[in-house]
Amino acid sequence: MTDNVLLGSLWLIPVIGMAVVLALPRAWTVAIKWVALGTTITLLVASLVVLGVYLVRPAAQAPLSERAVRNELVWSGGDGYVDSNETPAASLDLVVRRPWIPYFNIQYYLGVDGVSLGLIVLTGLIGVLACLASWTIDKQVKGYYALYLLLTASMMGVFIALDLILFYVFFELMLLPMYFLIAIWGGPRREYAAIKFLLYTLFGSVFILVAILVLFYYEGVSLRGFKGHSFDIVGLTTVLSETSYYPRWLQGWVFLLFFTGFIVKLPSFPFHTWLPDAHVEAPTPISMVLAGVLLKTGGYGLVRIAWPMAPAGAYDWSMLAACLGVFSIVYGALVTMAQTDFKRLVAYSSVSHMGYVTLGMAAMSLFAADGSTRLDPRYYAYGVNGALYMMLAHGVTSAGMFFLAGVSYDRTGTRDLDKLGGLNNCMPRYGAFSYVIFLGAMGLPGLCGFVGEIFVLLAAFHYNLPLASAAAAALVLTAGYVLWTIQRVFMGRNEAWSGLRDLNFRETAIAVPLVVLTIALGVLPQALVLSWMSPAVDRMVRGVVAARELDPIPPRAVSAAGGRAPAARVADR
Repeated sequence: MTDNVLLGSLWLIPVIGMAVVLALPRAWTVAIKWVALGTTITLLVASLVVLGVYLVRPAAQAPLSERAVRNELVWSGGDGYVDSNETPAASLDLVVRRPWIPYFNIQYYLGVDGVSLGLIVLTGLIGVLACLASWTIDKQVKGYYALYLLLTASMMGVFIALDLILFYVFFELMLLPMYFLIAIWGGPRREYAAIKFLLYTLFGSVFILVAILVLFYYEGVSLRGFKGHSFDIVGLTTVLSETSYYPRWLQGWVFLLFFTGFIVKLPSFPFHTWLPDAHVEAPTPISMVLAGVLLKTGGYGLVRIAWPMAPAGAYDWSMLAACLGVFSIVYGALVTMAQTDFKRLVAYSSVSHMGYVTLGMAAMSLFAADGSTRLDPRYYAYGVNGALYMMLAHGVTSAGMFFLAGVSYDRTGTRDLDKLGGLNNCMPRYGAFSYVIFLGAMGLPGLCGFVGEIFVLLAAFHYNLPLASAAAAALVLTAGYVLWTIQRVFMGRNEAWSGLRDLNFRETAIAVPLVVLTIALGVLPQALVLSWMSPAVDRMVRGVVAARELDPIPPRAVSAAGGRAPAARVADR
């Protein structure tokens, strides 16, 4: 098996499954469902194979920059045709490069490292579970599963694309199937929710596209043979960390453009209002995908693109990013406490939890406590590790919470928390699974949410005491709305629900993997994730630190708590 086959299968498998679904007669609804389920299971297996190759092959664990060189594209003649220069050492190193549009230096460029690997496996897992949760869909089944598989392919493509244009194509492709899945199979206000989702995300995508074009067309002084006009994510990251080709003022604008575009998808305040409407109106399986995977494409964009490809700009605007992250944490938690709709409550909790991702990336604690310029990037690495771990943990718990909210609605016909209650008496298995997943989302020590939150807070307290204190205080608010939800949904007695049936076999099969992961990721974070994720994160952090050394920031006033004052304008390179 080659890298081209292995990595290409991650987005081609669901596309092939979609083609088979479209070829089947519309009346064969059961066959369509089984084809879709088999496709998602195959995709999960492929993602686990990629994980296995990464863990056992040293060549695959090498830095992306080294693997990119082993798979570089070279000009083969005067006609401008580009050919691959793969070396024997590049076999199964989980990078593939092929010419796509040579005239504009656009490549079919795929790769995997510790930053993206967890999200790839998460996408495969949620794809299977949401497909199982879709078994009760009986309206236009053929169209539903075709769009569902296209959505899965586009999300997977985002996490493996290493060419900016290819990344943007996959990033935009997600909009089409998600729009129709909400607009056709959603609730009473589905058209409004779908168009709001589409407009907001298109708005954010414009900023990302402008930033990509700025990086491509900017012509600076040639350094180390680099003359710009590149969409290579790995190559541009190396240039920005090792040279001063892109001046500081330009990086500031590029960072703001990337940051704005990605926090719309994350989402973060003030671009979050599309999310509750989309979740409330979307069918339960699509809410699982939206919260479990699609939101993570925004966080992944921050980690892979926004910070590494504009590191000097990230320094200058880190305080703004941190403030937005903390405000989203506190605001999201407060608004969550005011909700009476089960799905809207879970949606606003996602706004709060994704604030930790932004804060973890923004807590760039690269100054010593005494205010000297001696670098101390350890705590920043904690923040980035925490942000990535938070995305994985939230992907598990949020998908579980939306699934459980959907089960409750299917049984009772209501999402009003004031009308629920006593479900634990008639649905004990449902209650037991719910407790684990909700407490995992709360960040209870020993469950998955705690690990990401504590890493982010470690970085934040080293960065800025007031912001870190506000983020830590929000944990009390999180505990408040989680425990209050458990009380309103499961505790007490409500004779109206006395005859409800507990989870069936299919629903139990969906809940069990989520419960197991909620516990396992909290008990064994190092063995399951951090052992292979942290080296890639450390390399990313070292690249950002190297960029700081190229364009040093003057010593700044540092508070007694180890925080630092807002960045002053620094002269261009």
